[in-house]
Amino acid sequence: MKRAFVILGVVPFLLAAVANGDATAQGDWLQKGKNLFEGLGNAPSSQTGPTTAEIGAGLKDALRVGTETVVGQLGRNDGFNADPSIHLPLPESLGTVQSTLRKFGMSSLLDDLELRLNRAAEVATPKAKKLFWQAISDMTMEDVRAIYEGPDDSATRYFQGRMSRPLAMEMRPIVDQSLAEVGAIQSYENMMGQYRSLPFVPDVKADLTTYVIEKGMEGLFYYIAREEAAIRQDPVKRTTALLQKVFGTH
Repeated sequence: MKRAFVILGVVPFLLAAVANGDATAQGDWLQKGKNLFEGLGNAPSSQTGPTTAEIGAGLKDALRVGTETVVGQLGRNDGFNADPSIHLPLPESLGTVQSTLRKFGMSSLLDDLELRLNRAAEVATPKAKKLFWQAISDMTMEDVRAIYEGPDDSATRYFQGRMSRPLAMEMRPIVDQSLAEVGAIQSYENMMGQYRSLPFVPDVKADLTTYVIEKGMEGLFYYIAREEAAIRQDPVKRTTALLQKVFGTH
């Protein structure tokens, strides 16, 4: 209705200008009138809902807020180790080593390595935030619209599909450094040294870096999905005005 009143008010004004002005002035006003009508035609019909640009900014804002929260939660002491939902057990490839060392009373070696693998994930997690934020910035408007209209974990699933491989590549040197920093490499070598000293044991190897990357990303995505759903559903989680506008009407 407001749009109709604007149009009706503009028409007589334009007609009067054309009647009283010269040809150049008439041309100028007609062009301005054309531009005005085109602008009205392209304007959103409702001013209460979020625009496409606001949806895009709001969704990216939500993902940044969610990532910040998750990184703060997991990237601290016992963020992985004390959380049964994402705790890293020893790799399955070390199953023979585990069962063998337990028989000989060497469980402490297993426990030490398991703890240090979780510590490595905790140390590496904060360094992944920059990579997530870059991926968020690179999202297209088509991506944004599909995620906004999708289920509560659609953004998380999108990032899992798009980011898993490049994120794993970027995280490899970070995790390598983290494993060394927390003593996981030395712990692994000590454990395997004791294992290999036993008679008739099969040769076993484990890629600790790949394992920590994969399990660490699983933990990140697990909690980012929960944060994404919470921001969509829980008004308390919408900590900025933009989030309130975008997801308050979703």
